[in-house]
Amino acid sequence: MIHKSFLTGAIAAVVLLAAGTAEAQTLRKVSPERLTGYWFLTNKSLDVDVPNTGKNLNQPGCAAVSYMIGSDGRTQNPKIEKVVPDGDLGQVGVSIVKQLVYVKGAQNGTAAPVQTYYVAGFNLPEDPAAKAKILGQCKLPGYQTT
Repeated sequence: MIHKSFLTGAIAAVVLLAAGTAEAQTLRKVSPERLTGYWFLTNKSLDVDVPNTGKNLNQPGCAAVSYMIGSDGRTQNPKIEKVVPDGDLGQVGVSIVKQLVYVKGAQNGTAAPVQTYYVAGFNLPEDPAAKAKILGQCKLPGYQTT
């Protein structure tokens, strides 16, 4: 015989799990270039943790870090998605993302959380075309661009 309180608890757990899954599925993925319609960055400066030694620290490159901006404007769940060239600069991107703080934009009246990503550039050349080519290697697919 199943105890009624156990059954009620099991149903509540399923409902909460389904709600969490639905929220994750409906989280809008916004590209960095479209983010200002939803969230504005408020940081004036950052204190970034940069390693002294590691692989490809002196090479031109980039790191893409995905994250969620919560309804409070704070970043959550930073994840290194891509580092070009392969090396130890991904953690620098995570260090940057963890410090970012946002306020809601005009298209985000309810302060809805969004998923986005940040591309950190390292040792980039002065030439705009060469710089854009390096940063373009860290662009992530699947984010809303229109």
